[in-house]
Amino acid sequence: MTVDEYETIRLIDYNGLTQEECSVQMNISRTTVQGIYDSARKKLARSLVEGKALVIEGGEYRLCDGEGERCGGACAHRHRRGRAFKDGRNNYHAK
Repeated sequence: MTVDEYETIRLIDYNGLTQEECSVQMNISRTTVQGIYDSARKKLARSLVEGKALVIEGGEYRLCDGEGERCGGACAHRHRRGRAFKDGRNNYHAK
């Protein structure tokens, strides 16, 4: 499974976002999200049913460091004017 496939599963199934919201978060089209999501679900199902290891690697992605513009809102960073700070418990808050 690629990192972008993992991210669609995380955003849609774990965080409860719609495919449209996921597309905004990932900065890709909704139809692209749908294709990535379908592929990810097939790989996840194969892993569960056949007992195969699920390896997450590769794909095209950019990590949010909290320093850039708002990344879409569903990551651990909470942005205001592109800046965030991290408290002692690894939680991010707007400055």
